Amino acid sequence: MTRNNTSGGRRTMAGALQTARWYGRSWRGFRRQALLNTALGLLLVGADLAFVGATKLAIDAATGTRPGSGLPVWLGLLAGIAVVQLGLGYASKWIQAVLGAKAVNSMQRRLFAHLLHGRWGELRTFHTGDLLNRMEKDVAVAVTFVTESLPALVTTLARFVGAFVFLFWMDRMLAVIVALVLPLFVAASRLYVKRMRRLTHEVRGAESTIQAAMQENLQHALVVKTLQSEDMATGRLAHLQDALRSKVVERTRYASTSSTLMNAGFATGYLVTFGWGVLALAGGTITYGALIAFVQLVGQIQGPVRSLTRFVSAFITAAAAGERLMELEKIAEDENEEAMPMEKNVGIRFANVDFSYTHGSRMVLRQFSYDFPPGSVTAIVGETGAGKTTLIRLLLALAAPGRGEVSLYGGGRTCPVAPRTRCNFAYAPQGNTLLSGTIRDNLRLAAPDASDEEMAGALRTAAADFVFALPGGLDARCGEMGDGLSEGQAQRIGIARALLRKAPVLLLDEVTSALDPATEERVISGVIEASRGRTLIFVTHRPAVLKYCTQTLRLEKNSR
Repeated sequence: MTRNNTSGGRRTMAGALQTARWYGRSWRGFRRQALLNTALGLLLVGADLAFVGATKLAIDAATGTRPGSGLPVWLGLLAGIAVVQLGLGYASKWIQAVLGAKAVNSMQRRLFAHLLHGRWGELRTFHTGDLLNRMEKDVAVAVTFVTESLPALVTTLARFVGAFVFLFWMDRMLAVIVALVLPLFVAASRLYVKRMRRLTHEVRGAESTIQAAMQENLQHALVVKTLQSEDMATGRLAHLQDALRSKVVERTRYASTSSTLMNAGFATGYLVTFGWGVLALAGGTITYGALIAFVQLVGQIQGPVRSLTRFVSAFITAAAAGERLMELEKIAEDENEEAMPMEKNVGIRFANVDFSYTHGSRMVLRQFSYDFPPGSVTAIVGETGAGKTTLIRLLLALAAPGRGEVSLYGGGRTCPVAPRTRCNFAYAPQGNTLLSGTIRDNLRLAAPDASDEEMAGALRTAAADFVFALPGGLDARCGEMGDGLSEGQAQRIGIARALLRKAPVLLLDEVTSALDPATEERVISGVIEASRGRTLIFVTHRPAVLKYCTQTLRLEKNSR
């Protein structure tokens, strides 16, 4: 048992050190804001301590215990310090609002780019709702911790030290008594951290699950409504929310109990100080101004110590956020190599390829070999699960063979398929893949520099010239997943988008499934006519496509 506890403690320590190093790297990206917040906080501490001193002197002057001091001078000094405090507070809020938003945007943008460059196989292990939850909430927590919580911790410690030194100068014994609460806090916090860390992780995981459920049901609202499953979906959400609520209640109950016990200790210290001061004032050993200063300084000392309880919670929440973001950063990116465009006439060869999506799962392809000659038009057919979509993913280097090789050849060159060869493919995926925005925006995803004439030509080839009759034409807007367009219209715009990409291989995955026979005939003939010299690969179940193909690849599903 002792060995298990020791190894668990070591893992916890190693994880904490790893998270600390991650925050250290993150701090370098936001150090200007962090240093500004720290500097303002330290100036505010100085102003607060100066206000305590000026208050004592003003009261002593008013009660006549400091002869020769001018009360108006001290009142003017107090007013000046108050103005400085207000100015520092305003500057701090401005920095937090303006630079804080910039810092959050910067980290989100960096993480967003990393995910888009991440390997598809690793990225798909995360639910999109979970990814969004991490990019929104966890990024905000991490940035706030680096730019605000850490500077606030430095400021809090400076406030404690400054107030303690001031109080020690006035009354050594009292300062020592008040400071005794600090080791008690450290001892209590060690018991507090471990359980709060677990509870915080559980709460964040439950929040991600809820966001994923809401996103899926809203994205597929049509399915939910047509199946009349609104109440079921709402009930599932309520169940998830109840689970989150119970975890939040447990965490809050534990945190509140711990905080109450700590505050009881702080209140005891305050009462001791006040009683000490009253007795000293009655005995004539201190002035009334000194008593007020005592009370204020105890607040300056206990305030930072009390704040440490909030910092412990902030550290735990930040650690959970950092660990969740580190998981995303561990997603390996595609090889960052220079793109390798091939000549116009490109063939593709599969040689003895084995592939399964996970270790031990069914082998989708086994010893698969096939040749797609340059300029050929191939139809890939087969039952569901036979590997048609898998072939596309292997060609686009979204997945890699477990054994064997996929390569491009042509013009005397042969090159293994990799992320850098992706530039040789134009891809029209299955289904509606339009993004919200204008039709022009969607087309320029494939060709950012495409002219209006080029876009118009691609639309006509794909039988998508209906676009020119829409209000706004190319600038007509469509909603999420092409909302506002029919499935067939969205498919044809997707085909036009692929045609705009000047790549030697064109991959078309069930792109005519929503088209009527006449329109399908027009699209297929137009695409093949406009793509002479290209290597075309159709994944299809439609007989109309087969008559245009020079070869047909029939895949059969492996049983194991």
